[in-house]
Amino acid sequence: MTEGFEVALTVNGTHRTARVPARRLLSDLLRHDLGLTGTHVGCEHGVCGCCTVLLDGDPVRSCLMLAVTAAGHEVTTVEGLAAPDGTPSPVQRAFRECHGLQCGFCTPGFLCTVTALLRETPRPTEDQVLEGISGNLCRCTGYQNIVKSVHRAADLLSGSGGCGGSSPRKELSGSGGCGGSSPRKELSGPGGCGGPSPRKELSECGGSSPGEETVEES
Repeated sequence: MTEGFEVALTVNGTHRTARVPARRLLSDLLRHDLGLTGTHVGCEHGVCGCCTVLLDGDPVRSCLMLAVTAAGHEVTTVEGLAAPDGTPSPVQRAFRECHGLQCGFCTPGFLCTVTALLRETPRPTEDQVLEGISGNLCRCTGYQNIVKSVHRAADLLSGSGGCGGSSPRKELSGSGGCGGSSPRKELSGPGGCGGPSPRKELSECGGSSPGEETVEES
């Protein structure tokens, strides 16, 4: 008898099946069995958030889930965020416009996390954005442009005209939109990564100081 379990689930709107070992992780099922390599694996301990996908619309760490526990559920990976014709989703468009990525390794996880965040909270406050992305680590951007990307995505989803429109957020509408500087203390205040930020998961990124953000256009 063939070892393993037959797992049937819906991935990006398509019914998929695969026979996997009992201890196969969902991240490995997606990447190796189904060929969806957009889901990245970083720490393999559920800390970095790179492997985040949506399970029935909620963000989960695919490196911590056994594939068999996803049977019968709907999984959305970064490949499934765009429209069927390939048009980027508002969240994907916002990250591109606001340069919310640099090396891009963490980006699939952020895109899935932010998609769920804005579905639950269409107009998040600054604190809600920071709390919402606190489980995703980025060692390149310093987070400022990621936060701007979230607000930009909220604008696109609501059709309000974007960062330079009538948004009540002073840090966006008063400084030239996505590319403007932000006075956010949580990210750009004194102390950098070793400072007294109340958001330990952001401030202990281990990367460049948020005050020394470097953005490269691809």
